[in-house]
Amino acid sequence: MIQNVIFDFGGVFLNLDFNRSFSAFEELGFKNIRELFTQYSAAPIIREIEIGVITPDEFYEGMRKIAGRPVTDEQLRTAWNAMLLDYRKPSLDFLIPLADQYNLFLLSNTNRIHHEHFSKTLQDETGYASLESFFTKAWFSHEIHRRKPDLTTYEFVLDNAGLIAAETLFIDDSYTNLPHAKELGMQTHLLLQEERIENLEILQ
Repeated sequence: MIQNVIFDFGGVFLNLDFNRSFSAFEELGFKNIRELFTQYSAAPIIREIEIGVITPDEFYEGMRKIAGRPVTDEQLRTAWNAMLLDYRKPSLDFLIPLADQYNLFLLSNTNRIHHEHFSKTLQDETGYASLESFFTKAWFSHEIHRRKPDLTTYEFVLDNAGLIAAETLFIDDSYTNLPHAKELGMQTHLLLQEERIENLEILQ
């Protein structure tokens, strides 16, 4: 019996297009940007910004070294945020009645640069003041210093919220993020590109 639902963020509540960032970085002179990160993997500098062990300034400096040419912080910020598209407002709306049935949580691999950007655009796009207000707890990788799909990340969130794995459903749009959650006993659902949470039978 599901009592708790943990959602991913990007690709679930916010549309993403990694190619927009790839193209923006390539226009800045990055030659191998597509080798640094994808939806499913990340180079060390990406992991470091996502688990909050380097600051945005250190991230920009590291990216400049990779580029091998002068690039401003603002150019890098714009290129990095280019992948963040629009919110899925019907999916956010759906959380309001869903909270009467389940304890809702958010677990996202993100970073301070993206977090600041999507937090600022939320109210303009949806009218909602706070993303975190939809959830009992929201865990962002740069704040908890852990990221998916590491097993310890799922162990942390279960322990941090006092959740029983067998009573918890985890929904993510990346297949690589599901096996360790399943290993711990959580139920899982891979959200396909055409799917929306408000239409999932498992949540009806």
